[in-house]
Amino acid sequence: MTENPVLCTIEDGVAVVMLNNPPLNLVTLEMTRRLNETVKRLAEDPDARVMVLTGAGGKAFCAGSDIKEFPEMMAAGAVVPKKLALENEAWSRVDDFPKPTIAAVAGLAFGGGLELAVCCDLIVAEEGARVALPEIKLGVFPGSGGTVRVTRRIGEGRAKEMMFFGDPLPVETALAWGLVNRVAPKGEALGTAMEMARRLAAQPSIAIQMCKRSADMAFDVPEDRAVEASLEMSERVFTTEDCGEGVRAFFAKEKPRFRHR
Repeated sequence: MTENPVLCTIEDGVAVVMLNNPPLNLVTLEMTRRLNETVKRLAEDPDARVMVLTGAGGKAFCAGSDIKEFPEMMAAGAVVPKKLALENEAWSRVDDFPKPTIAAVAGLAFGGGLELAVCCDLIVAEEGARVALPEIKLGVFPGSGGTVRVTRRIGEGRAKEMMFFGDPLPVETALAWGLVNRVAPKGEALGTAMEMARRLAAQPSIAIQMCKRSADMAFDVPEDRAVEASLEMSERVFTTEDCGEGVRAFFAKEKPRFRHR
């Protein structure tokens, strides 16, 4: 384990959060704690308008849990309270992040790694990447939200196939199934994700946050309540400086200069 298992930088509105436990960036208790703290801080940081989540090295975004931590927790009957409860808190914090998020996947995204990636709004995977929910081969099942979030992305039948058999999917299949958004050339997942992130960071921040919040509500509340809430969000957006700037620039036939307020 490296001294700091989660690295974070912010530049031009884009926060890059890197899982730093190469070569496979296996999930440990300490990594989970650090990720939870980092994402909590970034959610409140106005300088971070977009978050990109990636893994160190080129072999894996994250290949799942560090199995070496299991025996001690299993012997104490503490897998759920010590590991999964914290992991679910951290992964859900990524899922609930109020600003756009992009996962940049190189190599493997297995188990908890894929469960973390699907917490992001968008996933960019490079050629040759593979994704899997292989927990069944250990006699368990995805315990950090994958049963729900993967199913939401690709549908019941495909999600059950992934979970029941546990076999890796090639990136081409993941793209066809809608599990990932884009496939980048080998070695360019992070670069492609960064290009997307910079475009998003230049968008009017409040409006794009309302896009995300309203879209997420489609899964969580009845349709009439979601539509009603979207009207309240529209009312807020129409009072922003960025809305005024967008309208001004439209009539002036200029590129808008958004100030994210």
